[in-house]
Order: sequence, then structure tokens, then C-alpha cells
Amino acid sequence: KILSKGELQVSDKERHTQLEQMFRDIATIVADKCVNPETKRPYTVILIERAMKDIHYSVKPHKSTKQQALEVIRQLKETMQIERAHMRLRFILPPKEGKKLKEKLKPLIKVIENEDFHEQLEIVCLIDPGCFREIDELIRSETKGKGTLEVLSLKDVEEGDEKLE
Repeated sequence: KILSKGELQVSDKERHTQLEQMFRDIATIVADKCVNPETKRPYTVILIERAMKDIHYSVKPHKSTKQQALEVIRQLKETMQIERAHMRLRFILPPKEGKKLKEKLKPLIKVIENEDFHEQLEIVCLIDPGCFREIDELIRSETKGKGTLEVLSLKDVEEGDEKLE
């Protein structure tokens, strides 16, 4: 009975280590997914950890680290400049549905980088990662499988050293 319904005793040190590891994992996910909106550069994990301590974030051991990371991003937006890194996508839409579909996609797109209309409408743009599923479903349903959606990069960040003038 004890083996099937009993609970495993976890020492205080083990629990503390586990929570610390989850805290670090959450900070790593946040650092990986977010950028400073002004410079488009990623934040360091240490900076995110410090910001999480500043807002007194407590880890919930029964929630996934990804869910908690998205929660942390929302809370950090109130105290610091932080934004999810945009995704770069390419749509190739058939000419008939292209114009109509472009109007529906416009509110979901942050920046259109390139637009080309020869035989088909081709758009390269930046979007908020939260809108991806909605855009994917819209393209699938409106073009009945003729339109394509291609992820060019999962996060649009500036790499390398800053240029000084």
C-alpha cells in the first residue's frame, strides 16, 4: 500500500536544488526568446535571473518551465524593456487569394521586409511568435493548401559587436 499510494520524502536540500534548477531553466528560456526592443539584442541569462529576483518571482514546481517563462515575460514587461524576439516568415500565396488574404494578415504582421508579386504573391515579414498559429491556420483555410508558409528564422536578433560612430 505504501509503495503504490505513498509519497516519496524529498529533503529540504533536494527541493531547494530542484527549485533553483527550474529558476535557472526559466531564466534561460526567457533569455533565449526575448530581446531588448531598442537594440534588438538578446539579454544575458544572469541579467534575466536578477530581474526575476527583483520582481520576486517564485517558481511553481508543478507547472512546466515554458509556461512559467511566458508568465515571467509578461511580468518583466512591466518593469523593464523586454519583448519576444520576432519570427521571420515567408508566405507564398496564389494570386487569386493573395490580395484578399494579405488584408487579413496585415494586423498580425509587425514588419513587411519584402513583397514580390509575379506569378504569386511572396511576402517576407516579421511577426510576433504568439501569432504564428493564427497565421498558419488562416493561410491553410483561405488557400485550401495552395499557399505555403516558411519559417526563415525563429528569432530576429542582432548579433556581434555594436558599431560605434
